[in-house]
Amino acid sequence: MYCILNASNVKLILGCDKMVYPNFICKGNIIGVCAPSSGIVQEEKVKKLNLAVKKVNDLGYQVLESNHVRTNRNGVSCGAKLRAKELEELYNNEDVKVIICATGGEFLLEMLSFFDFSCVQENIKWLQGYSDPTGLLFTITTGYDIATIYGNNFAGFGMNTWHESLQHNFDLLEGNLEIQKSFSLYESGNTSPLEETEGYMLDTPVKWKNLGGEENITFSGRMIGGCIDILRDLFGTRFDHTKEFINKYKNAFGKAQVVVIQSQLGVPICAYSGEKVYWKFKDSGWFLYCKGIIFGRTSSYNSYLGLTLEEAINRVLGDYGIPIIIDSDFGHVPPRMTIINGSFVTITFKKGKGTMEFFLK
Repeated sequence: MYCILNASNVKLILGCDKMVYPNFICKGNIIGVCAPSSGIVQEEKVKKLNLAVKKVNDLGYQVLESNHVRTNRNGVSCGAKLRAKELEELYNNEDVKVIICATGGEFLLEMLSFFDFSCVQENIKWLQGYSDPTGLLFTITTGYDIATIYGNNFAGFGMNTWHESLQHNFDLLEGNLEIQKSFSLYESGNTSPLEETEGYMLDTPVKWKNLGGEENITFSGRMIGGCIDILRDLFGTRFDHTKEFINKYKNAFGKAQVVVIQSQLGVPICAYSGEKVYWKFKDSGWFLYCKGIIFGRTSSYNSYLGLTLEEAINRVLGDYGIPIIIDSDFGHVPPRMTIINGSFVTITFKKGKGTMEFFLK
């Protein structure tokens, strides 16, 4: 069953152990752009942002930027209280139908303490971003049962010729839930574009890996997760509702079905530090009832005492006996699939390729 709700339905749904799905957008709608983490000031990045606005306008949408999208000081667009206020203003603006974070950064979490989450409950709309915006997406989905989108930050749409993944992202925002397929090539980072707006430098074949070894597997569950850097920092705070969330949904549709999505860390890591993070989540019960775990491609990592990242993951999570997929198409290494946090998903892996199909139930 597809459940597409608007704000008038919220009081009937919230607290009833049901996921709330915002309305999809249509031509003429206003897309709000916020900067809850970093702002955009570098010349090439501003050029990319301007192109993103033009591209979205050309699709038939209006764009409304919060006041500090184009300012930045010491790694943040503005102070934590003001970032929270500007996001609240976009939520409270009835004309804004979806909110997309301008870019990532390092310090989004500090604004959570000042953000009034009641505006999210009273004005149901999609919130999208990836990396640092995990702090908002994960908290809203697990704490308030409202689906969010782990997809491109707004500046990412500033590409002269859109890669198909960007079009897929907008197709999903418009309600087209077609099956997403793994891409042919990804950007290794070994080649840099001449300009920010040039597009992805795709040079390496995509190959998903199943650490269990099976060539063909399919698994389903409710999808939650984000960037591990941020999940690690959220862990144990008053914004960590993970255990309550997985216990609430563990018996949905007759059996335990929870899929935990873990995007790769955005900075270089060693396998040992990664293992400690996975152990922390495991020991706290984050992986109870888990039907599968899927990792995005990591931008870089180093072994520690001969321990590879794959070995670190298997050492902590291998005894669950569930599918564990790595090097999939989301996270910091483009191109990326668009993920609906909180939705039901079926993931299929076959000989190094994969698909995701989302269901709003």
